[in-house]
Amino acid sequence: MKIAHVVDSLEVGGAEMLVSQMCRLQRDDGHSPRIYAIATLGVLGEQLQKEDYWVQPEVGHHLLDSSRSFFRIFKESKPDVVHLHNPTPTIYAAIAARMAGVPSIVSTRHSLVAPPRKVITELKYAIAARSCDWIVGICDATAMNLRSIHTVPARKIVRVYNGAAAVTRVRNEQSSPQSGFTLIYVGRLEPVKNHSLLLHAFQLASKSMPGLRLWMVGDGSQRQVLESLAKELEIATQVTFWGQQLNVAPFFSAADAFIMSSKSEGLPMSLLQAFSLGLPAIVTDVGGMAEVVRLGKTGVTVSVTDPAEMAKAIVRFAESQAALQQFSKNAEEAFRTRFTLQTMADAYMELYRNTARAMKAATS
Repeated sequence: MKIAHVVDSLEVGGAEMLVSQMCRLQRDDGHSPRIYAIATLGVLGEQLQKEDYWVQPEVGHHLLDSSRSFFRIFKESKPDVVHLHNPTPTIYAAIAARMAGVPSIVSTRHSLVAPPRKVITELKYAIAARSCDWIVGICDATAMNLRSIHTVPARKIVRVYNGAAAVTRVRNEQSSPQSGFTLIYVGRLEPVKNHSLLLHAFQLASKSMPGLRLWMVGDGSQRQVLESLAKELEIATQVTFWGQQLNVAPFFSAADAFIMSSKSEGLPMSLLQAFSLGLPAIVTDVGGMAEVVRLGKTGVTVSVTDPAEMAKAIVRFAESQAALQQFSKNAEEAFRTRFTLQTMADAYMELYRNTARAMKAATS
């Protein structure tokens, strides 16, 4: 099957990591994936090119230009599937794919549509999404969110849980240096991730547990602000900002628990990667991450506004080995049964094949 994935870019991010992992698995399964980026190639794109994947960046410079380019690309390459990831790729390429006669067109929304909503963008998305066969939410929360705000026919909106490639545990001597009970956050350092809550909660927890450590793995516009806040809270010696890391295995392998404090969140890849190594989780009660933590009984959810509640959860994790072990066991089980990359890829393959045009093409 020829599968064309369309993304915003291939810089490091959750959706971008997911697409790159999907392409590897799809090629291993005998399919022919290609990736088209509207914007820059990025670090992930460069890596995929080195592995001999078809990756084409900068497809057009505005809506009309990109739509024409995608129509020409799809008409010439004749993909069986066009898989669009997030609003802009859908807006730029969905109608072009339908006009080019692509048998199966799927659009995945990798995050919640959170206030303040971009009304014009969502209106454009609703128009473009009518050319899609399926609109996918990556958790129940995302799918329900789409149904509540969009005029897209409800029958087209389905849920496919994100999946992730399992993180391979590395030996202790390969792991990052650890001292004391260590919490790990992996993701972008951006305002929506609400890291101020995390740092204030960590400060409260560390007052009763001086040996606590927090690893912040990732980069973004808020890094300097957060480093300054850590100094202001007098926890700078306990909080390490590791920056962007393509290989997160050493960090996950040496940590004791995963933590995320987002104001709005879909289903982050880093949470599923943590599950794959049996790391229990403390997350704010938002979106898909809270949904799957409750579903798998893999940790606890806390208020998105109360540092004290998160601090209590941190202390409980650090002090209760029995609870931690049970959460860890549940996390591994949840990953194995629900959130592997293969489980997700199989679900998408069912969608790819389950359209009138795809089924007609298969029998002709």
